[in-house]
Amino acid sequence: MNWILPLLMAFGITLVLTPGVRHLAMKAGVVDRPNQRKVHKTPMPLMGGLAIFIGFWITVLLTQPLSREIIAFGLGSLLILVSGIWDDSRNIRPVVKLAFQLAAALVVIFYGGIRITFVTSLFGTNPAYLGWLALPLTLGWIVGLTNAVNLVDGLDGLAAGVSGIAALSIGVIAWMEGFASVGVLALILGASSLAFLKYNFNPAKIFMGDTGALFLGYSLSVLSIMGLTKMATTVSIFLPIIVLGVPIFDTLLAIVRRLINKTPIFTADKDHLHHRLLAMGLSHKNAVLVVYGVCIFLSLSAIGIALMPTGQAMMAIVLVTLAVLYGADKIGVIGSRVQAEKAESQEAQAAEGHR
Repeated sequence: MNWILPLLMAFGITLVLTPGVRHLAMKAGVVDRPNQRKVHKTPMPLMGGLAIFIGFWITVLLTQPLSREIIAFGLGSLLILVSGIWDDSRNIRPVVKLAFQLAAALVVIFYGGIRITFVTSLFGTNPAYLGWLALPLTLGWIVGLTNAVNLVDGLDGLAAGVSGIAALSIGVIAWMEGFASVGVLALILGASSLAFLKYNFNPAKIFMGDTGALFLGYSLSVLSIMGLTKMATTVSIFLPIIVLGVPIFDTLLAIVRRLINKTPIFTADKDHLHHRLLAMGLSHKNAVLVVYGVCIFLSLSAIGIALMPTGQAMMAIVLVTLAVLYGADKIGVIGSRVQAEKAESQEAQAAEGHR
């Protein structure tokens, strides 16, 4: 029961600090102004992730023993925090943000020794050790997931809820598999994220900004390496991908979609999962709740898979993947539905003109 106090502390600190961070952002003029791609209609204070960061790290420092891994994690997340606050207030160039992310990843890799060192075999044989491939694979995982969470931060409460659910799931699985210290860290992160929803759920009073989205993505990537990828089970390589399925699949499908539509990969669009749900007629609140439901489904699937024998687990992974791809296609996240809808609209207008 030694996890209850840290969770309550993290939740309470974040809850108390968020209004103060909101006041600070408003006073400093750190606000997100609406434009064509954004859903909100009035300027909103940014930098809310600072409350999540402080709530998480004060709790960790006061309740958890400080290992070299945790110190490295703290130093790396501090770099991410600085880049997030800088971007929220000044809109720094993407290459500068990437430099901070690479530096933060290298801190945990070389100082903390946090890296993906092996992958388990699908056939139950000895695990394959990665050797020199461990560095680029770990870098890609940390930087990729850091930005993937940032991409889903498009509706009130979306990134905080998705991250909170994922963090709690990582905590449960890590605890089940004997990594209790990592499990507590993940649960603390989940409590801090969910506390922020008090002020971030629709209608939001503050946005987490890059300060929060980048910190949450970075933290989830590091904690998943510390816990889930060290499991000596055949399905361990798939569990963090399933738990973090919403930001991962949303990012990958965005790349596929842009390749299909022959648009630059880094071009922003309004065809992410949450955008498509809004286009289907769902309200802001309901769209977020649907994504929460998907996250809960994936998280419960991952927990169940961790408990299954290898054969059943592999079958479950295939079924979950097919379900995700089927749902994504139906919603229109994968293909060029935007172009199809435009074509249908033009055809309808042309037919109307002939009448």
